Amino acid sequence: MSHHHGPTPGSIATALPRFALVGSPNAGKTTLFNSLTGLRAKTGNYPGVTVARYEGRHVLDGRDVVVEDLPGAYSLEAISPDEQVVAEALATGAVADSGLDGVLVVLDATNLRRSLGLLAQVQNLDLPSLVVLTFTDELSRRGGSVDVDALARAVGTRILPVVAGERRGVAALSEAMADVATWPRPIVAPPTNPDEVAAWATSVLESARFRAPGSDPRTRRIDAVLLHPVWGSLVFFAAMFTFFQLIFTVAAPVQGWIESLFGWLGGLARAGIRTDWLASLVADGLIAGVGGVLVFLPQIALLFLLVSLLEGTGYLSRAAFLMDRVMSMAGLEGRAFVALLSSLACAIPGIMATRTLPSAKDRIATMMGAPLMTCSARLPVYVLLIGMLVPSDVRWGPVGAQGVIMFALYLLGALSAMVSAWFFKRIVGRSGVALPFYMEMPPYRVPRGRTIAVAVWDACRAFLRKVTGIILVATLALWALLNFPIQGPDELAAAGVDPGDSVAVAAHTLDNSWAADVGRAVGPVFEPLGFDWRVNVGVLSSLAAREVFVSTMGQVAAAEDPEDPTAALAHMTHTDGERAGGPVFDPPTIAALLVFFVYALQCVSTLGVMRRETGTWRWPAIAFAYMGALAWVMALLARLATEALL
Repeated sequence: MSHHHGPTPGSIATALPRFALVGSPNAGKTTLFNSLTGLRAKTGNYPGVTVARYEGRHVLDGRDVVVEDLPGAYSLEAISPDEQVVAEALATGAVADSGLDGVLVVLDATNLRRSLGLLAQVQNLDLPSLVVLTFTDELSRRGGSVDVDALARAVGTRILPVVAGERRGVAALSEAMADVATWPRPIVAPPTNPDEVAAWATSVLESARFRAPGSDPRTRRIDAVLLHPVWGSLVFFAAMFTFFQLIFTVAAPVQGWIESLFGWLGGLARAGIRTDWLASLVADGLIAGVGGVLVFLPQIALLFLLVSLLEGTGYLSRAAFLMDRVMSMAGLEGRAFVALLSSLACAIPGIMATRTLPSAKDRIATMMGAPLMTCSARLPVYVLLIGMLVPSDVRWGPVGAQGVIMFALYLLGALSAMVSAWFFKRIVGRSGVALPFYMEMPPYRVPRGRTIAVAVWDACRAFLRKVTGIILVATLALWALLNFPIQGPDELAAAGVDPGDSVAVAAHTLDNSWAADVGRAVGPVFEPLGFDWRVNVGVLSSLAAREVFVSTMGQVAAAEDPEDPTAALAHMTHTDGERAGGPVFDPPTIAALLVFFVYALQCVSTLGVMRRETGTWRWPAIAFAYMGALAWVMALLARLATEALL
């Protein structure tokens, strides 16, 4: 029934017929958008998740039409950038020959009184509009009711009830969109004065014989615990703690299979490719580098599975409510927590989510803290380094030490983000009176399996795209740096290296490579942290993407010992007595590295988005500088503390 492209803002020609979806956060708007277009736009149970304009195509009577999902908004009188996007899009669309053929106003049947104010504002724009009434099934289940036909007569607009997931309702909506020319308009436009709008809404509800739904008993009972300031916070932290235990226990077997697969592929490449340099490029560059990052795909999938489950059940809005109290200590509010929470997946959507903050100064403060939240790109680095630091069998009863360290790193990142936001809020200054923070508290729902599966797959697909894009390019560049200049037999013999000893040749080539030159050049900067040139190269390469650190270490190990990279990596972690030199990764160095990655802003894409959102390079430059300095200082303290403990 539909084709899809995207979702990407502003990607489709404006010549096609165009419909906009408008509604308050959590009204079911994005779910409807997905049903119409087949797109997989992200949904959430709190304001600020959808902060960009997403477009998709829907096939209507054999031709494409554009459906645009505007950000969730409570009013067209914008108090934040995301509501400004909605107001401007509809104001532009109201101008002849400039845009919208129709507006689909999505109203939540369980929150009709609040929703009618937005409908009144849309109707005053004199655009063809149709009301999509969602959650009518939930309205009935909770003892409420509404006469849909009477409601349509009262507002002067056609109304279609559509229950999420039901194809019948979506098909009826599609037919109605094809017939946009016949959509009725109110004979008398609704009032514009806020008091008069409230009275108008009351008369509309009376005419529609609306009976408000009762509170959901199950939701009420669960919220008595989960919204409790003490018990709710304990449940939240317990859930997070349990998750990080699962990261290592559940994902470990799958990770082992992937490691074995890429090890086998590397062996095939070395055996099957006759040209030495090409065999090295394929086996040590492509397979070892990319495979070294892909091995962490199970952890990425688990992370997004948890987040999707929490979103789907309606729990994340409760978490935002709990954290509103905490954010107030930093001079911010719950909207800022939503932005920081979004940064757990990636700092980019977190920075974009600051558009929901009414104050520009609050937006800056939150942006400066968002990159400190532990994003999914840090996960492979943490798993690799924690695995080097603590054996998997170290446990305290049922609790694994590796999971505890991972939880502590996430907690450190979150606390640091809060402190950073607090600091920049004080530096930038306050901005007027705090505006109210609207928080949706939807009933708890059983998440749809398909929705969860799609969310996890999309996250994994984005990770795979990154691996086959920027990480692949960085991996190939690193292979060249680690393997050039190539030395001939005479040069090797002059250096006292037997040209027939592949391990000795590899070690000599690595030690005299361009990468070694770069790593040693920056040595004075990182020497106090205990990093040797190999680690320096990994840190520098991670500026492209944090995961590249993992592929760099994989390539270093493969370049050091092509026959057995695993043994080479083990040697870098422990001194085995058979080869010269101490371990590259001793406990103080690993502790310093872990803390360094908590604080350093190693993501070019994040800096670019920060530039776009602030309109200047000033704030990205400040963010990069202060996080780099903080990473160095905190890593040094971590090293000194670890040395003192040992």
